[in-house]
Amino acid sequence: MADNDLTVGWIGAGRMGAAMAKRLAKAGYAPTVWNRTRSKAEATGCAVADSIASLRDRDVVFTMVSTPADLSEVLLGPDGLLAGSVFPRIVVDCSTVSTESSVALRAECLARGVSFLAAPVSGNGKVVSAGKLSIAVSGPAADFERVAHLLRAIGRTVTYVGEGDVSRLVKICHNLMLGVVTQCMAEVTVLAEKGGVSRAAFLEFLNDSVMGSTFTRYKSPAFVHLDYTPTFTPLLLRKDFDLGLAAGHELDVPMPLAALTAQLVQQTVASGRVTEDFAILLDQQAAASGLALKPEETAVDDGLGSAS
Repeated sequence: MADNDLTVGWIGAGRMGAAMAKRLAKAGYAPTVWNRTRSKAEATGCAVADSIASLRDRDVVFTMVSTPADLSEVLLGPDGLLAGSVFPRIVVDCSTVSTESSVALRAECLARGVSFLAAPVSGNGKVVSAGKLSIAVSGPAADFERVAHLLRAIGRTVTYVGEGDVSRLVKICHNLMLGVVTQCMAEVTVLAEKGGVSRAAFLEFLNDSVMGSTFTRYKSPAFVHLDYTPTFTPLLLRKDFDLGLAAGHELDVPMPLAALTAQLVQQTVASGRVTEDFAILLDQQAAASGLALKPEETAVDDGLGSAS
C-alpha cells in the first residue's frame, strides 16, 4: 500500500538526478536534495541538504549517481547514509550499476534493517523532463508498493520485475537492444542514402511506419544533423555489452547479434571518439560503405515535444 506521507531525501543532482527530483517536487513530493556540488542541488528548486547525514532520518532516500564507487561512497563512506545509527526505511537506487555491486549494497542495507530497491531507468535528462522515463524495479514487493506512487511521479512507466536485483539484468538487456537497434538503424539509413534517399526522408518514413519507435524518432535528429552531443557514450555502451555477454555466458544464452554489435561498438571506441554519442555508429557504417555524410538542414521532430 502506498504511503503518501513519506519524507523523501535525494542524493545526486546531475543531469538525470536533477530532472528526476524536479518531477518529484512538481508532483507534490518535494525531496531534500544533496549533491557534491551544492549549486547543482540548489538548481533543482528543492530544499538542499548540507550533508548526506542529514538525510538519514528520511523515510525514503533516492540515489542517482554515476558509478558503483560513487554509490558505495554515498551509502557506506565515513559520512554516508548508512554510517550512523539512524537509517532511512527504504533506499531506492536509480543508478546504473552492476548486479554484483547491487547485491553487495543490498546486503549492507539489510544488515542495518534498511530495505533496498534497485530501480534503474531508461532515458536521459530530456526524456525525464518530457515525462517519458521508464523505470524497472526489483526488491521487496511490499516496499515497492509503499513507494510506487513516488516512482510513478518520476517516470511514465514503472514496472516491478521481481525480487532481488533482477532489475539490473533488465536494464542490461534493454541496453543490449539499444545498441543492436542503433546499429541496424545505421545500416538501413546508410543503405537508403547511398541509393539516393535523404536521411531525413527515410527516417520520417521509418518513424511513421509500424517499425518506428519512440527511440528511432528520438535518435533521428542526431542521424540527420550528425549531431553527436553525448547522451550515452560508446564507452558506456561497451561496458553494458560486456556485462550482457557475461550474463549470457553465465545463463547459457547464445547471443550472436549482441556479440557482433559488441565488436562494432568496440570499433567506435578504438577510433578514439569516446566522448561523443554512440550514434557515431552511423559514421562508422557510412565510412565502411564508402559514403561521405554531410549534415542535412531539415527540421526533425524528436518525439519529445520539440523539433531540431
